[in-house]
Amino acid sequence: QVQLVESGGGLVQAGDSLRLSCAASGRTFTSYALGWFRQAPGKEREIVAGIKWTGYRLYYADSVKGRFAISRNNAKNTVYLQMNSLKPEDTAVYYCAARPDRGSDYYTREVDYDYWGQGTQVTVSS
Repeated sequence: QVQLVESGGGLVQAGDSLRLSCAASGRTFTSYALGWFRQAPGKEREIVAGIKWTGYRLYYADSVKGRFAISRNNAKNTVYLQMNSLKPEDTAVYYCAARPDRGSDYYTREVDYDYWGQGTQVTVSS
């Protein structure tokens, strides 16, 4: 069992930056693939970024490429999402997710993940 707790959300203005953190407890997540998802009001949950267990293979949704960066610190059991040049359309609840990493493919679907955090709100004002 893995427990995930996100932090770092808040209210910012367009163009600002935020860094989200997700701390894992329970089983070590060294061998887990991790992902950040977001869900805006009235919309489905969507993948934002993903990272394989090695930390060297990264996935980004087109909407955040060049602005967001995912990273992990296995020694601290933590995954991060650095968000730069934020836009009002980035407003959403952001969730981190984890699953055992068993292959070379990226996990981009909600159903691919076994463990979820409770979410942290990010609001970007124009």
